[in-house]
Amino acid sequence: MVKRQRVSAAAARRIALAAQGFGIERPDGAANLGHVKRAVDRLGLLQIDSVNVLTRAHYLPLFSRLGNYDSAHLDRLAWGRKSRRGLFEFWAHEASLLPLASQPLLRWRMERAAAGISKGGLQTFAREKAAYIEEVRREVEDRGPLAASDLSTAGPKRGPWWGWNDGKLALEWLFFAGIVTTATRRGAFERVYDLTERVLPASIQALPTPSPEEAQRELLRLSARALGVATEFDLRDYYRLPVADTKARLAELVEAGELLPVEVEGWNRPAYLDPAARQPRRIEARALLAPFDPLVWERDRTERIFDFFYRIEIYTPVAKRKHGYYVLPFLLGDRLVGRVDLKADRANSKLLAPAAHLEAGVEARDVSVPMREELRLMADWLGLDELVLPRAGDLGRAWSRMSK
Repeated sequence: MVKRQRVSAAAARRIALAAQGFGIERPDGAANLGHVKRAVDRLGLLQIDSVNVLTRAHYLPLFSRLGNYDSAHLDRLAWGRKSRRGLFEFWAHEASLLPLASQPLLRWRMERAAAGISKGGLQTFAREKAAYIEEVRREVEDRGPLAASDLSTAGPKRGPWWGWNDGKLALEWLFFAGIVTTATRRGAFERVYDLTERVLPASIQALPTPSPEEAQRELLRLSARALGVATEFDLRDYYRLPVADTKARLAELVEAGELLPVEVEGWNRPAYLDPAARQPRRIEARALLAPFDPLVWERDRTERIFDFFYRIEIYTPVAKRKHGYYVLPFLLGDRLVGRVDLKADRANSKLLAPAAHLEAGVEARDVSVPMREELRLMADWLGLDELVLPRAGDLGRAWSRMSK
């Protein structure tokens, strides 16, 4: 039995924040390409989401950590010329952008998909439509980069899978199997596919393929580095690893001293500490966090670390929403002290904040100025001229009283 050291709740919170890049100051002035690369490497991946009410989800975690930066840097890394790419797309933690160095670590998942071992609707489709999928692969090979809408025989839309037609399903199966990947994005963020060997740099394709066991160990190391201190579920969820594989690999990493078993105050599950994790005495952070930010995307972990109950209410009927449509938690110091509903009104060049709320026990006077400064910074980053402050919510109402 491995003895578990004790970690206080406050220390665990600071460790988690430092691991996510909130233990250092933002760059002076606009962040450059190097800052963007290092931030993505630190996080391990950026989740992609189609909601664009504020800006696409993969841009926001970098703003939270770097402040004002040119999102074209991320675009270049993700979808630029082959020789300048630094990222690739794959299903890791949902649809994700990942550093190219991680591509070999996910080949086992691609191989399982290609072999029909993975579960889900795509595997059923692949078994039933193997000949059609091969036709689609050949069309991509012959014609070059194609979106689903470009296919000559895409077929009608289906009910499930977001209304995807057979062409889109075929391309997504080829994508999951690693046979094609994202060449670029166009229009309304439509994915354009090409053969993987024509997209990824030769240096990445030439890297050896690790065994599934070693790849899973490395993915857990990356998870631990990004989380600092975490439960088994937290570590597994970061790259959506299988349960049985995670249990086996965790035991191996603990035995090797690469993860330290710990007990965290207030947590009802065993936890693991990255031995290299920074353990700062103080965190001086200020950030608006996207719903899909790695710091808060696992809602139970968010509540466990910050005592902050958070659910995105996009799919909640308007009358039943408590905080708003696209609500961002506000990090101040080492606590989540409030939340604000945000929308980019691009036509009128305004950042709209319909409502802002304080957490229990937090005073408006402590949050008002830093949140307004962060909202103004976000408006500038998005190229919006005007910031429209909220009137709803306890913080919004406090702002309204202050302006009278």
